[in-house]
Amino acid sequence: MAGVCPGSGSPKDIDIISNSSYINSLSDHDSDDAATTAADANPIFTLTLHLHSKPLQVPFYHSDATIQDLSDTVAEDLHIPPTNQKFLVSPKTGLLKPPFKNPALLLNTLLDKKIVLMGATTAEVAELESEIQARKDRISRRKAALQAGRKVKAHKSRDWKRTQDEARYTFHTIQPLTYLPNPEKSQRFLERLRDDAGVKSSMRKHGFSVGLLTEMNPAEHTTHESRTLGLNRNRGEVIELRLRTDAYDGYRDYKVIRKTLCHELAHNVWGEHDQNFWKLCREIEAEVERNDWRRGGHSVGGEEFYNPEDEGVDEEADGGGWEGDFVLGGEVPGAGLMDRREIMARAAEARMRRQNETKAAEPKEKKEEGASKRS
Repeated sequence: MAGVCPGSGSPKDIDIISNSSYINSLSDHDSDDAATTAADANPIFTLTLHLHSKPLQVPFYHSDATIQDLSDTVAEDLHIPPTNQKFLVSPKTGLLKPPFKNPALLLNTLLDKKIVLMGATTAEVAELESEIQARKDRISRRKAALQAGRKVKAHKSRDWKRTQDEARYTFHTIQPLTYLPNPEKSQRFLERLRDDAGVKSSMRKHGFSVGLLTEMNPAEHTTHESRTLGLNRNRGEVIELRLRTDAYDGYRDYKVIRKTLCHELAHNVWGEHDQNFWKLCREIEAEVERNDWRRGGHSVGGEEFYNPEDEGVDEEADGGGWEGDFVLGGEVPGAGLMDRREIMARAAEARMRRQNETKAAEPKEKKEEGASKRS
């Protein structure tokens, strides 16, 4: 009996058989891929998700797809990371979020339920974080501005001791000579001397209190031998200053008058022009100049009280401090006489009024500062 032994065939016959088998296997493999592709094109079921009140159809191609598969699909297709995912399943099932207690929960058991997807995409989260950071920056800037405002307010808060001292150590009454021309201009001059920062500082330091600051009539205090530039009656009861020029055609220089005032204030302590007097006078002049932060006499009313031709202060201009009764305006008829008792009464009334105003304002301002700090 004839048979074909292994290896007895020709090489050509063997190649034909081998090629035929390989072609058949390729044909079978292509058929399987086509079947798989056809199966993938038709999902087994579709799950409906509700995101931002809009339904989304999510297809699944395997009957055993789980809740974990749903989470992976949402992360890949919708760009919502698992940490942001929440699935609200109703009725009954409740809220599900990664990591799931039962990741093998089959999705086909949820086909008859409503599934709401709650979660923000990566882009939405980034945008939200940017907005939050911007809001924090705005709050920080506002807080810094408020704190800076409080610091400025605290820095500018009123020094109540200084305020009380200024009400006590000052010129309590100011009175121009009303029968001379332009008394309102003399009033402004006297008020500026009273409110001069350097004068106020020196008066607080030395505890000077003057009942009346008034102007002097040049005609009454001018002789062939001398001109009186200022007078101090009864150690600060009244101080008179020569504000006007001898011809009554203008006013003397502000800084010269202020220097005369320093001279007269020194007479509150020393009557005679001795060594003690001049030492105190120079001290007051230096204090007034040093503490005058405006540095000059040119600001009020333009050039109103600036007179560069004024000679200055004669050291013997007042003849020393003197005592006795004082009548405002001297012996000029109709000047409106003011005796010593009336001067002292007006000064006391003005002093009490300023002190009461200071006391009334203090608790109100402290209350406002406290409310500002609490806010």
